[in-house]
Order: sequence, then structure tokens, then C-alpha cells
Amino acid sequence: MSGESLNLLNFADKKIRMLHISWIAFFISFVVWFNHAPLLAFMKEAFDLSSQQVKALMILNVAMTIPARILIGMLVDKFGPRIIYSGLLMAAGVVCTAFALAQTYEQLALLRFLMGFTGAGFVIGIRLVSEWFPAKTVGVAEGVYGGWGNFGSAAAAMLLPSLALLFGGDNGWRYALMCTGAVAFLYGIVFYKVARNTPKGSTYFKPKKTGGLEVTSKRDFYFYLAMNIPMYIALAVLTWKLGPEKINLLSDFASNCIYVGLAALFFFQTSQIYKVNKENLQNGVPELQQYKFKQVAILNWAYFVTFGSELAVVSMLPLFFMETFELTAVTAGLLASGFAFMNLVARPGGGWLSDKFGRKKTLSILICGLAIGYMVLSQIDSLWLIPLAVVATMCCSFFVQAGEGAVFAMVPLVQRRMTGQIAGMTGAYGNVGAVIFLTVLSFVDASTFFMFIAGAAAVCFIFVQFLEEPAGHMAEVMEDGSVQLIEVT
Repeated sequence: MSGESLNLLNFADKKIRMLHISWIAFFISFVVWFNHAPLLAFMKEAFDLSSQQVKALMILNVAMTIPARILIGMLVDKFGPRIIYSGLLMAAGVVCTAFALAQTYEQLALLRFLMGFTGAGFVIGIRLVSEWFPAKTVGVAEGVYGGWGNFGSAAAAMLLPSLALLFGGDNGWRYALMCTGAVAFLYGIVFYKVARNTPKGSTYFKPKKTGGLEVTSKRDFYFYLAMNIPMYIALAVLTWKLGPEKINLLSDFASNCIYVGLAALFFFQTSQIYKVNKENLQNGVPELQQYKFKQVAILNWAYFVTFGSELAVVSMLPLFFMETFELTAVTAGLLASGFAFMNLVARPGGGWLSDKFGRKKTLSILICGLAIGYMVLSQIDSLWLIPLAVVATMCCSFFVQAGEGAVFAMVPLVQRRMTGQIAGMTGAYGNVGAVIFLTVLSFVDASTFFMFIAGAAAVCFIFVQFLEEPAGHMAEVMEDGSVQLIEVT
């Protein structure tokens, strides 16, 4: 397998222009999604929040993204990236402004939960980039999209505390938040005007039915149902965390209603998945059009430990540096931004390595490095030199984000017409990881938190050994019923 470089400065190339248009959209969505993290110290003072209430906001921010990425994956496969991304950015701008104007902790919590929907923007760009780039460069292109977009959290950490101080007064942090919301809303309009779903003359493949992934065997059908369960468990854990026994944001009645709703939603989703796959289960699928769901499942778990840990660490790192080394909010935000800063090179690098040296080998090495990196972070305390702590976080983050790039270098090569849904499920597992890791953090100290992630990565390394390299071609059914072969090597 060989990789191929991209000239990112060749703006005469339409696909390069589309890549830049896409990563900027993701960058803005990430700034908005994580604009609260570097401003938590200001919010904590303004609302006199307890440490548990602050940690609840962190978890709420990533919870809605779990179902949102599944839903957005379906919508983008059906309607195309252009209209879905523009609509999401504009909606994010409105909700962000409402969050900035919140007057009570309950309002903060509700609106932060709704802001989690912004994180689903990632899925849209994965499908869009895969439409514009061939298999031999899709890993690098997806890495640039994801990595430069993920840098939005670092940009937020570096800029927003200073922007809040620049505005000054007790409401400086609110004005900083509103600025990010305004940018998101305006870029949503720009994106609609300049983006296109596919290159001119290309076919935008759509799944035959929406409501769930199409699988190609009975075993994969039951495997798929089982893989949906952890997403509901993560949402149930969040409900329990917010209930009267912990944060007390939800009453017993409200918590029980949510549990019943989650159970009902699971059975409804199961029925929809069966409807989508009924014909395949009864009549079978031609061998040429089959794929193995285990490929999706392994990529899900790989993203659980890579992106899931990134979301969790990005959420807690500014406060961790602030409390461990007794730093100001601005200084802690700048130092903590080093973790996400690596996205600029690490995620595209992971995609390039995957294109050049193979999907399985690359992902195995990066997951192993991730586990070692978090073991090192678990040893950081106040006795460490601050520059050494920053270097350690950046080294760890290289493996984390390169691993993300390697995961999504393969996602578009599983089954083209369902790339949005596969990306949605994989992305949702990243948020499942974030909810689980942040929930663990609420019970343990930072050292144990980092060790827990390292242990999860070690288990994932075993799963990755069952991954199979994509080879040859994938078959996609045209609207007229004919079959078209698409190169995946």
C-alpha cells in the first residue's frame, strides 16, 4: 500500500479547496463545542459551582454527541453534507449564544447538553472528504480534515481566556462565548454557498434505506445490535451521575423517565435496524456486495480510546494544570492547549502512515504508543518541571491523534454508500469513551484516570489484531440497479 502526498497550497485544485472549506467548518464547530473548557474557572466563580458541578458540565458537553452522530450520519447519507453542515453550524451559533446568556446552573447544564450536538459536525466532513479524494490519498485528506479541525479546541484554550479578559468585567467570558457563536452562524451561511457534495459528474451513493446500517449476514445483524448497547449504557451512566445520588440535577422521577425512554429508544432502534435489514436477512446479499461488520466494530473501539480519551483530557487538562502547578487560568489554558495543538500534524500524520504502511500495522503501533503515553501522564505531579509536563502531554497526544487519523483513514473504505453512518457510529463511540472516562474521573484522581485510559488502550490493542486490511474493490449499487466497483487500495 502506498501513500501519496497532497499539495495543500494548490488552491486551483477543486478538491483541495473543498478540503480547506471542510476543515474550517469542523475547526469552528470544535471551537464552539469546547469553548467552555478554558472558561470554566470564570464560570465556577460566577455561579459559585462545586467541583462536581463543573465535572458534570464536562460530561454533559459530550453526551448529546452520542445519539447526534448516529442521527447526523443518517441525514448526511440521505441529504448530503452541504445542507446538513450549514444547518448544524447555524444552529450551534444560536445555542452557543443562549449558553453565554445563561443565568442559572440549570440553564448552563441544559444548554451545554444541547451544545453536544455540535460535535456531530465531524461526521459530515468525513463523508464529504471521502467523496472528493481517491482511496490512495483519503487517509491523509481525512487526517487533515480531522486534525486541523480538532485544533479548534486548542485555539479555544489559547484565545478565549485572553479574549474574556480583554472584554473585561464580570461578563467578559460571556462575550467571548458569543463571539464564537456568531462566527459559527456566519460560516454556516458561507458553507452553504461554497460547498458541493461531490465533484462535478460524480455519483453521490445513498443507502437503500435509512434507520440503521445495512449488514450482510445474520451474525453481523446480532453483532450490530450488541454494539449499540454501550451507547445506551453511557447515556444511562450519565443520567445516574446527574441524579439525586450524585449531582442532584435530576430528580428520581426525571431519572426514571430517562431510563424508560432509553429502553424504549433501544427497542425502537432495534426495530428500525430490522426493517432496514429484513430483505438482506431473508434473501441474502451477493458476495461481491458483502462486508464484515467486525471491521466497523474494531474501528469503533479504537476511536473509543483515541478520540474518547482526547475529549476527556481536553475537558480536564486546563483545570489539571491550574490546580497541580498553581497557575492562572490563562497560563493553564495555554499550556493545556499543547495536547490539542498536536492535531495539526499528528492526525494527518496518522492518515499518511496508514495510507503508506497499512491500516492494521499503523493502528496497532499507535494504540500501543497511546497506552504508554497515558502511563507517563499518570506520573505527573507538582514536583515535575512544567516544561517537562507539557512535553509529556504533547508526546502522548501525538499517538492519540495519529490513532484517530489512522481510524478514519479506513472508515471510508468499508462501504462507501454508508460512510456517513459508519463514521457516525464510530464517532459516537468516541463520545461513549469520553463519557466513560470523565465519569471515572469524577470518582478518582487524575493519576488513576490516566492509568484507566492506558488499560483501556491495552485491551483495544488486542481487538485491533483482528482487523483486516481492505483489499481490491468495494461494490456499490447504482440507482438503476447496476453494480459499480470502487477501488479501495
